[in-house]
Amino acid sequence: MQIKQVTMMIAAVAVSASAVAANPKLGIVYDAGGKFDKSFNQSAFEGASRFKKDTNISFIEVQASSDTQAEQVLRGLARKKLDLIASIGFAQTQAVQKVAKEFPNVRFVLIDGVAQGNNVNSITFKEEEGSYLVGVAGAMASKSKKLGFIGGIDIPLIRTFACGYAQGAKSVDKKAEVVQNMVGTTAAAWNDPAKGGELARSQFERGVDVVFAVAGGSGMGTLQMAKEKGKLAIGVDSNQNHLYPGSILTSMVKRVDNAVYDSFMQMKNGTWKAGVTAKGLKEGGVDWALDANNRKLITPEIEKKVLGARKDIIDGKVKVIDIRSGAACPA
Repeated sequence: MQIKQVTMMIAAVAVSASAVAANPKLGIVYDAGGKFDKSFNQSAFEGASRFKKDTNISFIEVQASSDTQAEQVLRGLARKKLDLIASIGFAQTQAVQKVAKEFPNVRFVLIDGVAQGNNVNSITFKEEEGSYLVGVAGAMASKSKKLGFIGGIDIPLIRTFACGYAQGAKSVDKKAEVVQNMVGTTAAAWNDPAKGGELARSQFERGVDVVFAVAGGSGMGTLQMAKEKGKLAIGVDSNQNHLYPGSILTSMVKRVDNAVYDSFMQMKNGTWKAGVTAKGLKEGGVDWALDANNRKLITPEIEKKVLGARKDIIDGKVKVIDIRSGAACPA
């Protein structure tokens, strides 16, 4: 009789664990750019929404407007005993690391940063590889051979985009010039389209005819200014080609959507693991965007050159420098 009771208890525990894995409680915390920034956060939202559509499993979503608020929001969600919380953006790194330690039974996935913890999975991207490709496209499309770059904040992550972009441009033309500007020094820099537009205007006046915007919501101003001035722009994170068809040369796509979708699905399937995962071209983490919206801008020559560079990077024939490794930018 006792053996039978023990067996029943074990079976009950197994069913309970299976139920948690099959129907996990999930949460997502967007950063200061906001859920509908048409870029980084929106890509995360699209991944979570795709997961909900495929599984009929809902998720709680919150926005953290500051680093301090991120910690409060994460702690609030953790207290709800969620199974997995997705934190979107490197700005939440310290908050994730601190709150994860306080709630060891809650799992966290940090997108675009690295946090320590046995219950944390950090997903990073090889932005330099995708940026290299759009740099190749930009240099080939440019008539002045002056390319622009507008970043949100001057931090290693954004400099990584800029350096990859410059490396790609100079692989086409060693004399190509890359003009760089940053929007600001605080989290507000990710949501200031007026400043993004002003910086683009200034660059165009200096001869730039192709600009790469890596500034979250601020980049919307850059893209719009390129349209107004008859110049070319390059989008980032999400495929932004559709925003201004005919003036957006391409987009450096960072598959944040896949990172969120895969993490939620792993939680559902019981295969989620802590650690650090880096996704580049080979892993499907970054790429360039070619569709009906920019098809007329991408000539056969540009496409051939970009696809060749893409293959060479995947095959290891071209090594794109990541300045976060401590190496200086060669371009």
